[in-house]
Amino acid sequence: MEEPEEEMSFLDHLEIFRWHLIRSAGAIMFFAFIAFIYKEIVFDVILLGPKQPDFPTYRALCSVSRFLGMQDALCLTESPFILMNISMSGQFSTHITTSIFAGFIVAFPYVFWEFWRFLRPALHDSETKMAKGIVFFSSLLFMSGILFGYYVVAPLSVNFLGSYQVSSSVANQIGLTSFISTVTTVCLANAIIFELPILVYFLTKIGLLTPDFMRIYRKHAMVVTLILSAIITPPDITSQILVSFPLLILYELSIKISARVIKNQEKDTA
Repeated sequence: MEEPEEEMSFLDHLEIFRWHLIRSAGAIMFFAFIAFIYKEIVFDVILLGPKQPDFPTYRALCSVSRFLGMQDALCLTESPFILMNISMSGQFSTHITTSIFAGFIVAFPYVFWEFWRFLRPALHDSETKMAKGIVFFSSLLFMSGILFGYYVVAPLSVNFLGSYQVSSSVANQIGLTSFISTVTTVCLANAIIFELPILVYFLTKIGLLTPDFMRIYRKHAMVVTLILSAIITPPDITSQILVSFPLLILYELSIKISARVIKNQEKDTA
């Protein structure tokens, strides 16, 4: 007869969690080191891409403009500002922080998998089965948010804020740190927002959220959505609308996910 497993203490759980954190940090630093080496790709091709007139988003807007008979009204022919660095260690510091940011994005699936490995033993077999594929879907939503922020929100933010002038006598000379911070913050904010269905899943599992509650407060959620859109986008109505659409779609998807979780819980109870 097998002896029952001894219950682990809080310190034992803390020690296991510490090793999950160490492995996650190791993965982030590994990819950050690679990003640090290939700075030409990270900066010239990726991060500084929204500054270039031939960026895919600008080309698409230009095509739409011509299709609608607006000629080149939405076309970007030249960069509306120049980048500069006024700090002695500014470029080096930006290089390091950006590399860590890139490392986190690339390592996110592994980092989430490590945290899921820590949480999974606390779940029942039926709950683990229901959460099958959660690492994949969480990573998919995260990367979708990054791409949406990079190709939709970031170019609009860069173009609007970079070309805005209170007077024609004031030229825009944007600091490198400010530009990189804007692009990375916008992308990360969208990535986090796109994790809404995963958050709703867990809140429903622990009984803090129900589909009926989300349906009742749908109108309030729309207001919150517009507020979030205003926070992570430049102050123009077009950008806010573009961000609001995926948020509203994710909210409706989250209602269906919450309803599915409740249905499965009722089935298990029966």
